[in-house]
Amino acid sequence: MNDTFSSKTSLLNDLGIQIPSWYMTLPLPLQIVIGLFGSLTAIIGSNVLRQVALPQNKNLPPVVFHYIPWFGSAAYYGEDPYKFFFECRDKYGDVFTFILMGRRITVALGPKGNNLSLGGKTSQVRAEDAYTHLTTPVFGKGVVYDCPNEMLMQQKKFIKSGLTTEALQSYPPLIDDECEEFFDHELGLSKTKKSTVKVDLLKSMSELIILTASRTLQGKEVRAGINGKFAQYYEDLDGGFTPLNFMFPNLPLPSYRRRDKAQKAMSDFYMKIIEDRKKGETDHEHDMISSLQGSVYKDGVPLTDRDISHIMIALLMAGQHTSSATSSWTLLHLADRPDIQEQLYQEQINYFKKSDGTLGPMTYESIKELPLMDSIIRETLRMHAPIHSIYRKVISDIPVPPSLASPSEQQSYIIPKGHFILAAPGVSQMDPRIWSNSTTWTPERWLEEKGVGQTAVETYTKSEQVDYGFGSVSKGTESPYQPFGAGRHRCVGEQFAYTQLSTIIAYIVRHYTLKLEVPTFPETNYRTMIVLPKNPQVSFTLRKQEV
Repeated sequence: MNDTFSSKTSLLNDLGIQIPSWYMTLPLPLQIVIGLFGSLTAIIGSNVLRQVALPQNKNLPPVVFHYIPWFGSAAYYGEDPYKFFFECRDKYGDVFTFILMGRRITVALGPKGNNLSLGGKTSQVRAEDAYTHLTTPVFGKGVVYDCPNEMLMQQKKFIKSGLTTEALQSYPPLIDDECEEFFDHELGLSKTKKSTVKVDLLKSMSELIILTASRTLQGKEVRAGINGKFAQYYEDLDGGFTPLNFMFPNLPLPSYRRRDKAQKAMSDFYMKIIEDRKKGETDHEHDMISSLQGSVYKDGVPLTDRDISHIMIALLMAGQHTSSATSSWTLLHLADRPDIQEQLYQEQINYFKKSDGTLGPMTYESIKELPLMDSIIRETLRMHAPIHSIYRKVISDIPVPPSLASPSEQQSYIIPKGHFILAAPGVSQMDPRIWSNSTTWTPERWLEEKGVGQTAVETYTKSEQVDYGFGSVSKGTESPYQPFGAGRHRCVGEQFAYTQLSTIIAYIVRHYTLKLEVPTFPETNYRTMIVLPKNPQVSFTLRKQEV
């Protein structure tokens, strides 16, 4: 024992490290614990000292104070991003940097901050460099962020070409049929079965969104293929679309292996549909698959069948997440506000009631003529932006003008190459400096002539028109309201989403009343890639006077 003690002490002394004799007499496990604690304390202390005592580079955005290096503000940001953003804005201004698992994330808030990121040039910022490690294993190779931006813009043009007015006009009757089938057979809610049923709203809406999207955008072969095996593939693939996958894309975990297996299976599923169509073995409609077939890039290279399969997966996955969240939040608010629920029902009667007392069908054209329906969807998207953080990789230094960086001191910043820049449109949409009663769900605000809502929509839809490669679109990057993104990555499925959501909500309010089955309005779960409600329990009850 003495020899061991002496040898250890001698070695440490040679290294210039003085260790108390009492420490060396402790049991080894306890020595390890104390050593680790001491090392961690030293690391944290050094990190704190560096932040508070050493001079900071005035040309760079201020860095959010954090105790643990590398880990940084991950816990603070991950638990409630909006609380984090607003509190940091109060302390550091609209532009600041925080550390997230070794990444340096520079946040630019407000309409001008959104424009800096979402309106940035491709020579300065790239979405593909920020997202490809997350999306490529799920969507597949060669599409979305696994290709140059110019190719993605052309892919968006191919998709947009399939969303014709004629196609959109055909969707409401199909969505209605799916709703009737779902509520009758899946939930057992009808005059001959149950008059009231309690559901997990998010689970139910997720299923209904997949069913309606597959029957419309995807085609009847895809809808017919949604059985137990397909549902399992989807669930496994969806398991690869999480914050863990975003931060650590290549972990040797079972969920990652299931994701990869499911991606291939779903890709092959679509390939089989395309092959059967080429052989003339199926009777199909003019859906998105048929629209994509024959598409050719500007350089003459055709879109391959595998590319089409991967685009179809991307359409299914991306649309399902955002629409499931938005429909769930909308119905939760209606369940919480029976007065608005009744007004929405009366709007259906006033607009669609026929001479025999029944209600006429929802149509694509009528959706644009329902002001309250439009208002509740807009207000839900304002309060519950499906994505709280939009990332871009900075590939060349970005100058931040004094008006955004530090208006009081007229000082500009540089966001250096290698940082990530983060836009948070939800901050602008919930900013009390812009919106009155910003945390209260108030659909009426969108009906106010020349109100903030109308002005925001004007800025979003009628600002500078730009063609990024998929047709002319309003840039919209400086609007305080950006429900479908802005700039070159603005969602091309905006009109489809409104059609799908409006038709589903109209069907529900025509046939059922909704009631919250939880004591308080559900809180928000920010630990998922999409902003979702926690414990969204709602009951559906058949209307007494169903029309």
